[in-house]
Amino acid sequence: MKQVTFEDLPGLAGQEIGVSDWVEIDQDRINKFADATGDHQWIHIDIARAAREMPGGKTIAHGYLTLSLIPWLAGGFLEIEGMTRGINYGSNKVRFTNMVPVGSRVRARSKLLTVEPRGGGLQLTSEVTIEIEGEQRPACVAETIGIVFK
Repeated sequence: MKQVTFEDLPGLAGQEIGVSDWVEIDQDRINKFADATGDHQWIHIDIARAAREMPGGKTIAHGYLTLSLIPWLAGGFLEIEGMTRGINYGSNKVRFTNMVPVGSRVRARSKLLTVEPRGGGLQLTSEVTIEIEGEQRPACVAETIGIVFK
């Protein structure tokens, strides 16, 4: 984790700020996400049918499961001295560019794009790429926005 001050943040714009550890996407995580969201499409949860009908013969993670990992995977990249809170402000763009088969390992890579004053804090816009181990194309590329406060 990189320790920075609020004053350091504008100077980090345009830089890669972190790469997470790899995390395995197992069927239990996929099933729990299906239950939490009500998205029980067979490509995610029906192991037998996926073995017959899916490329690679495996179930795949939900795109939104992959996206939802960003706060966890990228949340430890910066420790901002004096920060009292941070909020998720949304996303400008999200693309799911590759399937994440069950048993795959993924990680986040984040580049801080811009730092701008907003609402008494600083708005941080980042490009976060969720990479799949052994794959050229990432699972997800998202432009995320957060606001941090002193």
